[in-house]
Amino acid sequence: MTNSSPAGVSRRRLLMAAASIAVTAPLATACGGSGTGAEDGKTLRLWHYEDKDGALGKAWAAAIAEFKKTHPGVKVIFEQKTFEQIQQNASMILNSDSAPDVLEYNKGNATTGLLAKQGLLTDLTSVVEERGWDKKMSKSASVTARYDADGEMGGDKWYGVPNYGEFVLAYYNDDLFKKYDVTKPTDFASLETALAKFKKAGVTPLANAGNDYPASHWLYLLALAKASRTWVDDYQLYKGKVDFHGPEWTWAVKKYEEWLSKGYFDKKDVGLKGADMSEQFVSGKRPIMVSGNWWFGGFTTDIKDFTWSVAPYPGAKMTLGSGGNQWVIPTKAKNKKLAEDFIGITMSDKIQKLIGENGNVPLAVKSDQITNARSKQLIDAFDQYQKSNGLAFYPDWPVPGYYDALVAATQNLMNGASTDSVLDELAAPYEKYLSTRR
Repeated sequence: MTNSSPAGVSRRRLLMAAASIAVTAPLATACGGSGTGAEDGKTLRLWHYEDKDGALGKAWAAAIAEFKKTHPGVKVIFEQKTFEQIQQNASMILNSDSAPDVLEYNKGNATTGLLAKQGLLTDLTSVVEERGWDKKMSKSASVTARYDADGEMGGDKWYGVPNYGEFVLAYYNDDLFKKYDVTKPTDFASLETALAKFKKAGVTPLANAGNDYPASHWLYLLALAKASRTWVDDYQLYKGKVDFHGPEWTWAVKKYEEWLSKGYFDKKDVGLKGADMSEQFVSGKRPIMVSGNWWFGGFTTDIKDFTWSVAPYPGAKMTLGSGGNQWVIPTKAKNKKLAEDFIGITMSDKIQKLIGENGNVPLAVKSDQITNARSKQLIDAFDQYQKSNGLAFYPDWPVPGYYDALVAATQNLMNGASTDSVLDELAAPYEKYLSTRR
């Protein structure tokens, strides 16, 4: 399994962080690299890769300030990295004396799971339970923080602590719904009614992009309309056999074909990227965009010409999503207790509220503690899925390299490939990978 695809780490945020941090921020502040002075218990060395102007960057800056206030005399050595720096060099650095005390790291079997299996991350299970962090999030949101002995997610040992959630939801152009007298959908039937009414008025209703994750996200969402939690666990966690010619994937492909033929999707979107999909919505050309909450913060500043809102995706009881990336403590960290204290601050109401007010999804506070009205909508939508165990992860997670296979299969579907050929294309890499695990 891999979590290196954009779905799991917020493609837009990942790319923005890689670009803006590399250009505008130094790779390290003060002393870095050698861990000088860390052995005395008076130094906390911390890495993360968040853009300083984003919700999480602001939250981590506030957490550092709070840590300094509550730990007088402790020096904080903060190093801002790009996502790629941490992703590419983690194993080597964490296996050396240069390991930080705490760092933000990507969730998933190929990342946190792999390092845990290699013995490079501290087992945080007892700390999580003692400090009550496990009680602050749902079991489904914590799946990607817990791993088994093989480094596969969903195990019984905690190797990371997430502070926020990510998920796929619906974005609506309220002005277009009003203009064309379309009622906002609340279930799959009313969704199709809305799509048909927009199309009849000459409006292509759904934003989409075939040459990136959005189109394959749609395919997985449609499969979830017919899926049970057992099916998701079989597909994502290898708990049982998945039939790619079974009702879930077959219905998804056929429904996608139907929506293409009816013009709910535009076939010309086959070559577009995620940013193009976003522009379709921001420009007011498409009334509905179903995608991740990682677009939310940008929309609050980019959309100036119409009123918009968010809501849970109305087509299924489950959606793509999980807990976010997480804090981990390397096995070779020199000040683990200080690292635990810092993580505790990021889980505090003060920092969690800051995450929510700035347009992200905190795991440890509810929407009634947030004053931003639209942020309340976002958090309420996520909480709905948390309560119902409705976070179904992302379709590319089960298999290394599966992201590219999903994009190719969905593009072929948009270009007119048959149902069976698309299903075969989805099945082949998945089944090949599973055969190597037996």
